[in-house]
Amino acid sequence: MSKKIMVIGGGPGGYAAAIRGAQLGAEVSLAEASQLGGTCLNRGCVPTKALLHSAEFFHRAVRGSVAGVKFDGVALDWAGAQARKAEVVGRLRGGVEALLRHYGVALYPAPAELISGKEVRVDSEILAPEAVILAAGSVNARLSFPGCDLPDVLDSASALDLEAAPKSVVIVGGGVIGMEFAALYRMLGAEVRVVEALPEILPAADGEIAGCLREMMASEGVRIHTGARVTAAEKTAGGLSVYFEEGGASMEILTEKLLIAAGRRPNTAGLGLEAAGIVTERGAVVTDEYFQTNVPGVYAVGDCNGQLMLAHAAIAQGAAAAEHIMGETPHYHSKAIPSCVYTQPEIAGAGMTEAQVRQAGIPYKIGRFNLNGNAKALIEDGKGMVKIIADARLGEILGVHMIGPRVTEAIGEAAICMNLEGTAEEIAYTVHAHPTVSEAAGEAAMSVFGKPIHGV
Repeated sequence: MSKKIMVIGGGPGGYAAAIRGAQLGAEVSLAEASQLGGTCLNRGCVPTKALLHSAEFFHRAVRGSVAGVKFDGVALDWAGAQARKAEVVGRLRGGVEALLRHYGVALYPAPAELISGKEVRVDSEILAPEAVILAAGSVNARLSFPGCDLPDVLDSASALDLEAAPKSVVIVGGGVIGMEFAALYRMLGAEVRVVEALPEILPAADGEIAGCLREMMASEGVRIHTGARVTAAEKTAGGLSVYFEEGGASMEILTEKLLIAAGRRPNTAGLGLEAAGIVTERGAVVTDEYFQTNVPGVYAVGDCNGQLMLAHAAIAQGAAAAEHIMGETPHYHSKAIPSCVYTQPEIAGAGMTEAQVRQAGIPYKIGRFNLNGNAKALIEDGKGMVKIIADARLGEILGVHMIGPRVTEAIGEAAICMNLEGTAEEIAYTVHAHPTVSEAAGEAAMSVFGKPIHGV
């Protein structure tokens, strides 16, 4: 079966949809007005992690010794770190373009908008595809306060391209973006403060794990203000004066840079949604379980549908939408999509948090394993824990949450287990390699039954 599919947006959701559609025999076109790879590859996930990688090396070296290796004359080569970041991004972007061309996807380096549910305008050309996949991504949420437009007030994109690493920074927002930048700047030696309006940082994470991160980052010198709100910023002789309220008290901080990391919102402006009659809710495109909008043949995947603003979720959604268009059965499992935070230490989770399980009224058991008893974590000077939440009756895994070194590489096991409706017993009796951080998952699963080998 052959169909004409038009994809609007070349980020993870868009290019994945285009490739999957082409693999299934569709004639696919993709319009991207900016850069292939979208925010994640060019201004978000990838460049942030590249700089975090450099910062971690610097942070370990500047402490004087790493695992018995001493360093003298350690200096930060910020220009070198930026060059490496650009090289990684460029190589990956080129890889995306090569894949799209390999599969015969027609690329339009231009904006596109719906004229109706059946027609799309790309530049001055009118196309009539049989299906449209909207993958327009998201944009930074903006805050409005006096001084919010000063030159030293940054967003997450401009923060990646600074000419020099800042000596001090105030970060507005204690979500994933804010905490990753807090880790980055602190490892580079900056004085860092985080101002978060909610009672705790990382509100989407398991509360116990978020609390552990807060304590660990505070021990590294990151000052975190929760239940606080920035009211103004002004340029002064010493840099920026940032004013905020916390607990009814007014406070002032002098800093070099102010980073606004207040989250992201769907990028749906200019897509022609009204003209096509597509329903939105708080700016996000409303879809069904197959990512089809209320207009037959028009789909929306990734950040623009507001469901999960994660690149890997967008990739899975894009592939699922293309499969549905082509008459295939989509394989998208929403209940166990991993979420990772690349702080120091890392956080990773999949499934329900303890608060969500409790709110749902599900009887549950918890198994915990402290990484103080994990050989690989100790070798890497790491701290943290693995927490498994299991159904008290059947033992089915409801959620797995981790904090520690390289746990973002270990969370995939939990996602697989939950997709297979696996139990804590099955994880406990799976032989994990030693020494690895991942074997802590087996110990946590044993702890659900009160029988860990290397813990109590």
